[in-house]
Amino acid sequence: MGLLRIREMVRKEFIQLFRDRTVRSIIVMTPLIELLVFGYVVNYDIRHIRVSLIDEARTAESRRFIDSLTAGRIFHVASRPANINDLEKLLLEGKTDLGIHIPPDFSDAIRGGKTADIQVIADGSMSNMAAVRISYLSAVVDKFNASLIHERYKRAISGGRIDARIRTWYNPNTDSQKFFVPSILAFIIMLISMLLTSIAIIREKEVGTMEQLIVTPIKPIELIIGKTIPYIAISLGQAVVITPLAIYWFDIPLAGSVLDLFFAACLFLLSTLGIGLFISTVSKTQQQAMMTTFFFLMPFFMLSGFVFPISNMPTVVQWLTYLNPLRYFLVIIRGVFLKGVGIAVLWEQYAALAVLGVAVFAGALKRFHKRLD
Repeated sequence: MGLLRIREMVRKEFIQLFRDRTVRSIIVMTPLIELLVFGYVVNYDIRHIRVSLIDEARTAESRRFIDSLTAGRIFHVASRPANINDLEKLLLEGKTDLGIHIPPDFSDAIRGGKTADIQVIADGSMSNMAAVRISYLSAVVDKFNASLIHERYKRAISGGRIDARIRTWYNPNTDSQKFFVPSILAFIIMLISMLLTSIAIIREKEVGTMEQLIVTPIKPIELIIGKTIPYIAISLGQAVVITPLAIYWFDIPLAGSVLDLFFAACLFLLSTLGIGLFISTVSKTQQQAMMTTFFFLMPFFMLSGFVFPISNMPTVVQWLTYLNPLRYFLVIIRGVFLKGVGIAVLWEQYAALAVLGVAVFAGALKRFHKRLD
């Protein structure tokens, strides 16, 4: 294997890569845009719930309930419709998240020691968000109810309830940023390495330089190494830029070892570069290569646990996720960033990445070698 030939191939690839203005924009802008989108826009945190309130009681008790509802600054009374029909219209138009109806006998029931009812209508078009909003409201109602019982009977009445004191480890405030921002590192590495590698070989064929490369003394393995080294460097370079941004800009804790993270990224690149090389062997144009790359990206994204828990998927689909390298890399990233664990704990994920990476890359090399003959 000639190191000089590989070096010159890497040099040629860097020159050709950064000469293209479009590719330069993809390399520089894509990581920043993805980081900002997933850091600020995509999150499950609920900090603002619009409430449409109908208070037919208009008493001290109903006003006290409303004050307890808005005290936490999560619930905001956005409108006060005159009747249920107006409330339904607001829900249909998407101008409110929850509708609360306090009946006229609300205070009479409380003063009489009876159960007081309130009606809650939630917009269930987004089921997960609706469930979280209702749980938040239930917590407010429970607290309000406990305060009324304490005032009436001058003592706390638990009614045999379990006193659950929940402590969340690794992400105490359950911030979505701490879930999404580290994961975007894996997605950017996969996107850039697969996309650029898949079009690298096709670009040589389209401009007519592939035949020239074939007749040169460079061996097929040297050609592939020279082609992939620049994209390895670019992907790892982006990881080096994104990691400090995640730590210092988004305040994401890095509890584990950077070396463990770097080693996992290298194993992950074996799979993504192998898939990129495979795409380059089955595509005839750069446009076709890009479309095929995005065809692979979507299943990888959906079946990785990036957004949707794998345990919620059908059994057959769960088995398919074992063929997805992104699944294992995400577990490693979140483990290193939030839990501070490394290879000693996550060795199964590292082993799976190594096996998948070697198998995919070896298969791509074999197929690419046949195309050169």
